[in-house]
Amino acid sequence: MNTPKAHSPAKFSLLAILLLFLNPFLAHLLAQIPDSVLEKDRAIKILAIGNSFSEDAIENYLFELAESEGISMQIGNLYIGGAPLAIHWKHANENNPAYTYRKIEVNGNKSSTPNTALADAIKEDDWDYISFQQVSSLSGVYDSYGATLPSLLAFVRQQATNPDVKFIIHQTWAYAQNSKHEGFVNYGGSQEKMYDALVETYRMIYEEYNFDLLIPSGTAIQNGRNTVIGDNFTRDGYHLDMNIGRYTAACTWFESLTGKSVVGNRYHPENMSELEKEIAQVSAHNAVVEPDSVTITDEKQALQESL
Repeated sequence: MNTPKAHSPAKFSLLAILLLFLNPFLAHLLAQIPDSVLEKDRAIKILAIGNSFSEDAIENYLFELAESEGISMQIGNLYIGGAPLAIHWKHANENNPAYTYRKIEVNGNKSSTPNTALADAIKEDDWDYISFQQVSSLSGVYDSYGATLPSLLAFVRQQATNPDVKFIIHQTWAYAQNSKHEGFVNYGGSQEKMYDALVETYRMIYEEYNFDLLIPSGTAIQNGRNTVIGDNFTRDGYHLDMNIGRYTAACTWFESLTGKSVVGNRYHPENMSELEKEIAQVSAHNAVVEPDSVTITDEKQALQESL
């Protein structure tokens, strides 16, 4: 289970104390939220160092999910399509302006700035969270992390302007069963093997490199696949479907970042059915609670829990 790291008891608010008795897991999750995020009217600021999988997860619907609960967010994504950790470290080390820096401001305005260097985006704001992820084809390959992740982490920590910044490891998802992605060979063309490998690997990386938070998008998607929706969470076998796929990942990020259950959140894309909404929300919630294993969702129960 993804138990957040403990902070000083002085950081607990009355709400956290109440949650400690009512829901110990959510209390622990709230405890690891940075002090700056708990300030009144303070936006949660998230910066991803990623690729198309971070685009799928945070550039769509996360802002709206937070907004519907009166929570302000500022979201940045340093994007290079198909980039593994090794490429991120290369560009960091050489200070290359290699990124498209995509940003969603607190007011919802979106911008996209090409030719941005990693250090410049990090220094631009006092980010509360900075996330890392491996390229999807290598996410379940443990040996692909050690050569570059330590150096990249050290670099980002040195550049960060917020002394309380928290580091996230973003657990990506397994490919669809019929995926034609060339990296699927790393897992014998098996969705189950890929899911098991990425869960095990991300857990090991989370613990070995002392990350503050693991966001289990991969488990949320796998939970959803074990419902009436089936293996229909991607649009091309590996990138998430524009609606339920991206929405499920965004729900996982929302609950992980805020400590607030996403079940019952009023926001969902207009062309999603109520059942799809509830399955996505419950799949995400169950993943946050049990990030390392699939939770079978009862569709009727999902609808009931949202009422």
